[in-house]
Amino acid sequence: MIRSREIKIFVLLLLIISLISVIIGLFLFSLSVAVYLFVVSLLFIGSFYLFTKWRYLELQKLSTYLQRIANGDESLDIRDNVEGELSILKNNIYKVTLMLSENSSLLHNEKLKLTDAISDISHQLKTPLTSMVVMTDLLSNSALEEEKRQEFTHNISIQLERMEWLVSSLLKLSKMDAGTISFKKERINVQELVQKALEPVLVPMDIKEQSLNIVGQEPTYYIGDFKWTVEAIINILKNCVEHTKEGGMITIRFSENVLFTEIIIQDTGEGISRKDLPYIFKRFYKGENASEESVGIGLAMAYSIIKSQEGDIEVSSKQGEGTSFHIKFYKHVH
Repeated sequence: MIRSREIKIFVLLLLIISLISVIIGLFLFSLSVAVYLFVVSLLFIGSFYLFTKWRYLELQKLSTYLQRIANGDESLDIRDNVEGELSILKNNIYKVTLMLSENSSLLHNEKLKLTDAISDISHQLKTPLTSMVVMTDLLSNSALEEEKRQEFTHNISIQLERMEWLVSSLLKLSKMDAGTISFKKERINVQELVQKALEPVLVPMDIKEQSLNIVGQEPTYYIGDFKWTVEAIINILKNCVEHTKEGGMITIRFSENVLFTEIIIQDTGEGISRKDLPYIFKRFYKGENASEESVGIGLAMAYSIIKSQEGDIEVSSKQGEGTSFHIKFYKHVH
C-alpha cells in the first residue's frame, strides 16, 4: 500500500493540510485549539490509513484469487452479499470465472469429440484403403486372369465411390456443426420434394421388387431448403430400402396443419432393436442389423439437416414389422 504513488501523494496532502490547520489554530486561537486540531488530524489520517489498508487487503485477496484461477483452481467462490463497489467487483469476477470455466469445459468436450471423430474417420477409411492396396498388388501381376482383373478394378471403383461419399458427407456435417451452411427459407411443395428424393432409390427398389405407396394432401407446403431436405429424405429412404426385404413396401405420407407439416416414411422391413433405437441418429453408430457396407452416417446427416432447419425427426420401430420416420417442420408465427 505504501508503495502506491497515489497514496503517498494523498497522505502528504493530508499532512500539509493538518500542519497548516495546527499553525492557524495556534496563532489565531490558542494552544488548546492547536492541540485539538492536531489530534483530530491524526485521527482522520489514522482512519484513512486503516480503511485504505483494509481495501488493499481485499484487493490483494482478489489478486490471489485470480492467480489461483490462472493456475487452474476454478472451484473458488468469492461472492458476498454486502453492498458496495468491491462486492460488485467480486461478483462480476466470479461470473467471469464461471463463464471461463464453462467455456473451458465445452472446449474440452469439443476436443474429445474431434478426437473421436478423427478416430472414427480413420477406421472407416482404413478398411477400403487396405482392400484397394491388396487388389492393386494383385492387378500388378501380369499373369492375372482378365476376369479377375475386371472384378478387382470394379471393386476398387466401388471402394473409391464409397470413400468419396464418406469424405463428402463428413465435410457437410462439419460445416453444419460449424454453422457455416446457410439454409434457404423458401416455400416448398412436399409432393415435388418426395418425387425428387425418390429418384436415386427407384432402381434399388425395382431390383428388390419393392412397392411404393404415396399418400398425401395436395397441396402441402413447408418453409425450408429444398436441396438439403432432399438429401435428408434420400438418406432415410436408402435406409428403408436397405432394411426391407424383397417384395416389401415403402410408404410415404405427408400432411399439413396449422402447427406443422409432417412427412412420414415407413417400411415393412426387419425393424430396429430396442437397444439400438436411442442411438440410430448418432454418427458412425451401426446397429446389429446394419450391413457390412454401412458407415453409420446417413441417418446422422438426415438428423442434422432437419434439426438445422428447426424441424424435428423421430423414429419408431418394431422388430419384424418395420420402421417409421416422423419428420415435422413447424410453422413460424411472424
